[in-house]
Amino acid sequence: MTVHPFIEAEKQGGHNVKRACELLKVSRTAFYARRTAVPSPRAARDAELTEKITEVHTRSRGSYGAPRVHAALHKDGEQCGRRRVARLMRQAGLEGRHRRRRQRTTIPDPQAAIRPDLVVRNFQPDPTARDVRWCGDITYIPTEEGWLYLATVIDIASRRVVGWATADHLRTELVADALRAACKTRRPDGPVIFHSDRGCQLRFNQSLQHP
Repeated sequence: MTVHPFIEAEKQGGHNVKRACELLKVSRTAFYARRTAVPSPRAARDAELTEKITEVHTRSRGSYGAPRVHAALHKDGEQCGRRRVARLMRQAGLEGRHRRRRQRTTIPDPQAAIRPDLVVRNFQPDPTARDVRWCGDITYIPTEEGWLYLATVIDIASRRVVGWATADHLRTELVADALRAACKTRRPDGPVIFHSDRGCQLRFNQSLQHP
């Protein structure tokens, strides 16, 4: 391990370089020669590339990783390897943004009975038919503690969310809670068609009837 950085720090602190070199058994001539040495061609090229890499990374708003930065440099006529770009990005503390892994919320159940499509794929709003056709879906929200699942119930007549529920799981209770919330909020006078994907979460074994 070289002791030149330590001697340099001593010099910056106002200490005697000669004494430091004597204690560390280092030649003062070698120390000063190292301080004034001209960077090697490779080091100079790395510095030049790092500047261009930083420029490309900034233009991408910090989203580009090494492969895309390398492609952008190649398009601009820069001849350099991807590994070199990756190394220089690591040294400069630059990294791209990675897309989160997509979370599946609708899991088809092969054992679920096939139900008729009572809305006949008609999802057009109809202000005169409130609380007649509802549809539901589940989405997911990434948090620091993991995935948060959101189940919603939408009145097709107005495309308004009439009920919702959140949970840290994808069990049937999540959808049931959203439907209970919708029934409590709207209290429909007659029967309501609830349309959703054929996921395993929608296999109800409980009544959701409300007065």
